[in-house]
Order: sequence, then structure tokens, then C-alpha cells
Amino acid sequence: MKYRYIVDSHIHTDCSKDAADSAMMMCESGARLGLYALTVTDHCECNAFSSEGYDRSVVQSYFEAKKAAAVFSGRLHVFAGVELGQPVQNPDAAAKALGSCAFDFTLASVHNVKGKADFYRLDYSHENIEGLLNSYFDEIMETIEWGNFDSLAHLTYPWRYIVGEHKIPIHMEKWNSRIDEVLKALISRQKALEINTSGFRQRLGVSMPDISVLKRYHQLGGKLVTIGSDAHRWADVGAGVEQGMDALCKAGFHHFMIYISHKPQVLPLG
Repeated sequence: MKYRYIVDSHIHTDCSKDAADSAMMMCESGARLGLYALTVTDHCECNAFSSEGYDRSVVQSYFEAKKAAAVFSGRLHVFAGVELGQPVQNPDAAAKALGSCAFDFTLASVHNVKGKADFYRLDYSHENIEGLLNSYFDEIMETIEWGNFDSLAHLTYPWRYIVGEHKIPIHMEKWNSRIDEVLKALISRQKALEINTSGFRQRLGVSMPDISVLKRYHQLGGKLVTIGSDAHRWADVGAGVEQGMDALCKAGFHHFMIYISHKPQVLPLG
């Protein structure tokens, strides 16, 4: 491998409704590939916390991650995390999820804005895309202000569907000021930015966010970056992570982070 420390800080096991494989299978895949570490980050959609059973599944995910950590000791570092979707839509649920287990790492995500379905379910022929994206950035900013997370997952998530799946162009220059607002807020609050590599294997074709945003984050003084494949099956563990590390190097970064007990541990790119 090109890099000494290959880390995947965003994977989903069968404790997530949209994922296929067990923590053991995901970790076996990571160990076989020679990864240094994995962090299990199963979904907790806060706006559907009790109605869809996330109050139970996040606890199950934690124990499965801890079991895998013991089994793979000496072969692969395994950490327990959680991906909180829409935490500001139900902050009480987010607090309950975080209080239920001693997680190492918390990702914060916005998969849908208030009053709308997940971006992947929307019929964009009936949507005001400019209004939708402004609502997305508004909720991202609320999430950063809320602040009970370590890294912001897949900034530009709506691009995956609007641009990647529906081929509707988004002119980035129109959104540069909103993206700058997010990046500056992350830096101010000492929160990490995730480079999510799932876009490389999807129709979008680029990471979320892409290298232009990573360069801007570095230019603004951002230092905290995490890397995740967003794998939902064993075959995607670590997918695109080295490509993401290449992008970080091109953007000017020399290090990235893995979180243990919510504290960033610095690992070199190289």
C-alpha cells in the first residue's frame, strides 16, 4: 500500500437498516486489506429515533463493535462510533443515543432537511433546488452550532443525488459563500471535516466534499480531517480511502485524524 496508515472512519454494519453485513465481516475485510483501523458508525436517524428502533440498534452496534475489537486485537484497531442523522431535528434523541454508550467517535449528518424526505427519495422535478440547498446549509450550520459531534459527514451530500443520479447541474460558485460559512464554523468550533469517498464509486464520481472544498478548508486554516468510505457491505470497506488520501495530499494536508474517546489522534499522510 502507498500509505502506512489506512483508516476507514465511516462504515455501516447490519445494525443499520440499509447495510448488509455484520461487524465481523466488515472487520475481516478490513484486516485482509491491511487496514490500520476501522470505526463502526451505524446510523441513528434522530428524527425517527424511537419509531424506527434506533434507540436499540445503536446499543447493539456498540456491543458488536466492541466484540469485533476484541476478536481482531493485534490485526486491526476497531473503534465504536455512531452517525447521528439530523441531530438538531431531535436533540433529545441525539442526547439519548450519545448517552447510551461510551462511543469513541460521532459523525453528524444531514440526510434530509426538516419537512422533507431523504435527498435520495426526492422527486427533483417538483423541488425548488436552490431553496432546498439553502435549507441544507442552514441545517448544517445549526448542527455545527449544536456541536455534540466530532466530524461533519459528507458535506455536499445532496450533490450525490441531484448531480450524480439526476444529472442536474449545480454551479459551485453560487454556493462557495455557504460552503465557506460551514468551513469557518467547523474551524472555529474545532470540529473535523470528513472526506467521504463513497462518491468515487457512485455516479457522482468525486468525493464529498471534492478536492476544491478540501483545498479551501486547508487555505482557511482547517486541520482536522477524517476519512471514511461509507461502506454498507464488506466489499466496500476501505474503498476509495487511498484515493481520498491522495486528494488530501494535493489539497496541502500532511496529516489526518482518527478519534479515540472523542479525542483526535494524528496520523501522517505518507
